[in-house]
Amino acid sequence: MKYLDLSGTWICEIPGQCAQMNLPGTLEENGLGYIDDPQKQWKRENVENIGFWHPGDPIVTRLTRNHPFEGMASISRRIEWHVPDGKRIFVDVERARQLQLKFGSCNAPLYRPACLSTPCIFEITGLVNGSDMFTFLSDNSYPGWPRTSILESSAASDETPTNWNGLLGYIRIRTEEKVFLSDIRVYPQDTRLRAIVEIDASIPFRSQLRFSSEAITETAGFPVSMQPGKKEFSFDLPLRPDALQWDIDEGNLYDLTLSSEGLETRSVRFGIRTLTAADGHLFLNGRRIFLRSEANCAVFPETGYCPMDVESWKSILLKYRTYGVNCMRFHSHCPPEAAFTAADEVGMLMQPELSHWNPVNAFESEASRQYYRTEWMQILRHLACHPSFVMMTMGNELQADTDGHAFMDLLLKEAKAYDSTRLYANGSNVHYGECGADPSSDFYTAMRFHDLDMRATFDRMSGWLNHLYPGSCTDYSSTMKAIRKETDLPVFSFEVGQYEILPDFGELSDFHGITSPQNFIHIRKQVQEKGLQHDWQRMVKASGESSLLCYRAEVEGAMRTADYSGISLLGLQDFPGQGTALVGMMNAHLNPKPHDFARPDRFAAFFRDALPLALLPKYTYTAGETLTVPVRMANYGKHELSGNLEWELKSTDLHKHGELSACTAPAGQLTDMGNISLSLDDVQTAQKASLVLTFCGIRNEYPVWIYPDVKPVCPENVYECRAFDEQAQAMLRSGGIVYLAPDSTPEALPHSIQAQFSPDFWSVCTFPEQEGGMGQLIDAAHPVFRNFPTESYNNWQWWPMANQRAMILPEKIDAIITEMDSYALLRPMAKLFECRCGNGRMMVSSLNLHHLQQYPEARALQAAIYSYLGSDMFEPGQHLAPEWIRNALA
Repeated sequence: MKYLDLSGTWICEIPGQCAQMNLPGTLEENGLGYIDDPQKQWKRENVENIGFWHPGDPIVTRLTRNHPFEGMASISRRIEWHVPDGKRIFVDVERARQLQLKFGSCNAPLYRPACLSTPCIFEITGLVNGSDMFTFLSDNSYPGWPRTSILESSAASDETPTNWNGLLGYIRIRTEEKVFLSDIRVYPQDTRLRAIVEIDASIPFRSQLRFSSEAITETAGFPVSMQPGKKEFSFDLPLRPDALQWDIDEGNLYDLTLSSEGLETRSVRFGIRTLTAADGHLFLNGRRIFLRSEANCAVFPETGYCPMDVESWKSILLKYRTYGVNCMRFHSHCPPEAAFTAADEVGMLMQPELSHWNPVNAFESEASRQYYRTEWMQILRHLACHPSFVMMTMGNELQADTDGHAFMDLLLKEAKAYDSTRLYANGSNVHYGECGADPSSDFYTAMRFHDLDMRATFDRMSGWLNHLYPGSCTDYSSTMKAIRKETDLPVFSFEVGQYEILPDFGELSDFHGITSPQNFIHIRKQVQEKGLQHDWQRMVKASGESSLLCYRAEVEGAMRTADYSGISLLGLQDFPGQGTALVGMMNAHLNPKPHDFARPDRFAAFFRDALPLALLPKYTYTAGETLTVPVRMANYGKHELSGNLEWELKSTDLHKHGELSACTAPAGQLTDMGNISLSLDDVQTAQKASLVLTFCGIRNEYPVWIYPDVKPVCPENVYECRAFDEQAQAMLRSGGIVYLAPDSTPEALPHSIQAQFSPDFWSVCTFPEQEGGMGQLIDAAHPVFRNFPTESYNNWQWWPMANQRAMILPEKIDAIITEMDSYALLRPMAKLFECRCGNGRMMVSSLNLHHLQQYPEARALQAAIYSYLGSDMFEPGQHLAPEWIRNALA
């Protein structure tokens, strides 16, 4: 086997343009293409309706492509070379779109069926003479293929990698002998190694095949014979009992070398591992595992496509590992083989998918069935030797009729017969979970099971996180009980998180490639026009801290669920499309955001294989209560853990500690460790404490707020009212103090939104039904909080108040509690502000505290406000006219 590299300068022609083009590369990287069309935006009607985009504005729902092109491109070059006699000759292109290779009017035949996810191989034997015009016809409009489903997928959507056109990776002429090894696939199975060898012979062939590897007990020889053509042979090779297994974080790999007289010697690299689904769980090498998965959507804004080299992928995977990830789900795409080679080496689980996102009529057309059957089987063939390749699905959020599901069943049956060392499912979040688990699949991953939730938050802000009074004991045991009545498949949740963070504009300087961040620039312009630039970094940090808090709640909720097999996030990386969904701890360039909330160690502190879990019934307590907390140990590591669990409750003037009885936490289980019980009767002032759990060196920490048992009483010199009535206005005219605290209803606050505890979900441009609130920005140093400990963002003690309405104000003012708004709306909003009005002073609150007195945190905050209003410190700086107040609340 010899190669002739075809990289270099070619000539590219598209309608109206002809220029030199460097390969490997895309048209866009070479400046070929047209102007991006602002009409081609994600859900354009949504962004128009909410006023985020107007005709004449740039593209605001995604990155702008500098030179997009969709259609057929002709890429040609004359090659002067020596054509060897009596050889088989091929052209390999590692990654392409729909591709043809022509020599004059003659089409080179495909050696294997073509798809987007595997190399494109042509046989050119007999078509070349040594002075040949090679012409590739590259078409990213995909005639005859399921175009819409492909363009919606992460493989070709302009929302993420771009629908690039060009040739990537290796581009080469490959010369083979008349008889050659055309494929070697290796499948570890218990104590043996099954090797599938494909031989392509132009002449009759008979020989002895010899296998050697440090992983097998001895060099093995097998006779083979065949007539001209292609033929597969299967061999079972005994594995050494002391051969190392490939595992998470352990890239133990071996080479298998195949030699024979009459054949060129070849080697493949493989790893020994078993992956099974049994008793409702996932087992790797016989050990139950818990997936900590991340959805990768092929966001690479500099090139518009996935990296093609191993080192880049190792860097990417190791970044994800620093955040705690052990499995990568490739959302509706399959990355290049380099990604799997890197994952093999670092020990990362990989779950590719077909280039398929069709929530309407998946597999119902013949074109769809033919193409995806090809892609399905070609991925299995091409990636067979990679131990990191552990699972695969047919795409994202597919919906199909009865015939479509029958075809899914057929593909599952064929895959299991072809390769039983991997697990398969008919899709991720098929029918959005509404139809339940598919009995032909090997696992179930969805956001719901019928109408039962499998994660904490959804669009329209449904889910327990914003609707169930918070503690750290919520799990999905009731959902799993229902699932177990229907199926015993392993279950893990789908696209968990999607908590948006306001954009950090520092990333703008990182864009140098084929996309332009016009959406970010448009947002920055809106921020400046609305006078928010001075507070913006504080808002970014507050929304980020809130997002991190919610991600932790999601992760621990899944880890508390005994029958769960994992959680799959969306996501740790920003998604700069679909309305600009900035949900990540890392930006679009896969760099951690330059804020404390985005530090990898903070995320990995709870996103890990073993974690002590405190099952707090609530986060807020009244002095004199007894704090009783069951503790469990989630241990999905490789070894059992034994010892005493140590606990500590500490604050500025509180310190209690102890330990539970010695306990063993077996690997692959949730173990009850016992209960912590302690009295809080010695607390005199409001304070935030930390409950710290430590077991075998593994630490977890929970916030606990403790408040004195107060009964708030409004000072006699303060007029508290629910509306800006005549008495309130008279009080202000006479120099008095007014505390205006309307009911948190649309009737009492007609210019308001229904806020929620979490930031908004994904993006308001995709889900405009949500109100858009991004959580509270709190002036934590304000004297009103002397007796109410708080950070600058809404932590759990704010949950009852965070879920009240936020006032939409006529203009931006200085607020004690600002309700942050989505980048697409940026309305001036507040929940608590103070001002001088007329001759008096007033405090305005939409926190609804008078209806929340069943909560100790609400009583404490009400008491803190009353204390402040009755003190000498209540000296507001800003002046607002009575007409302004009337307009704001009318």
